[in-house]
Amino acid sequence: MSQQLISVNCRDLETKTKALAEIKNVCEQCRACELCKSRTSLVFSDGIANADILLVGEAPGAEEDAAGKPFVGRSGRLLNEFFEQAGLIRDKEFYIANTVKCRPPQNRIPTEEELVACRSYLNAQISIVKPKIILLCGTTAAHAFIKEDFKISQIRGKWLNIFENIDSMVIFHPSYLLRNHSTEPGSPRWYMLKDLESVKKRLESYKS
Repeated sequence: MSQQLISVNCRDLETKTKALAEIKNVCEQCRACELCKSRTSLVFSDGIANADILLVGEAPGAEEDAAGKPFVGRSGRLLNEFFEQAGLIRDKEFYIANTVKCRPPQNRIPTEEELVACRSYLNAQISIVKPKIILLCGTTAAHAFIKEDFKISQIRGKWLNIFENIDSMVIFHPSYLLRNHSTEPGSPRWYMLKDLESVKKRLESYKS
């Protein structure tokens, strides 16, 4: 990817949308790893280019690969439910991307080589959108930016200083929550809602 695409100065919605379309076009031609050979669709992003929140997921699944959009399967539908419960609006407040843009075979975790091959596209998305908050959704997304060992149960829900001038937080991946149905206090689903409510509160503080 050219440095010009990464460093484009984006301020308004139209400019950001155009810049992201250029990045997507470059990404569609990418052959930097083997994932391009088995994908049905490039899964570049979903959401608005001037979103306040940028959510980074792991990788596309089968339904995402078919649709060409992230988080449209069971995990995505559950994620939408949590957004709604926390008072967040996916279509108006989120730009959603993944650590890799092509589905790994059998939904396996992306390899380090694949993460590195796709990283410039994700970095460009972050640079262009310039969100107020970045949410790292699940262990794989968190490990892409946090190199030291951690347990997601210990790090989730905390405001972190990972990105310059952008608040960030690690949250549970909805696929994990699909296996944990309890909503009792202290359960993963209970923490997920509390974390997203904290995100909502932080967003409101920017506007006050």
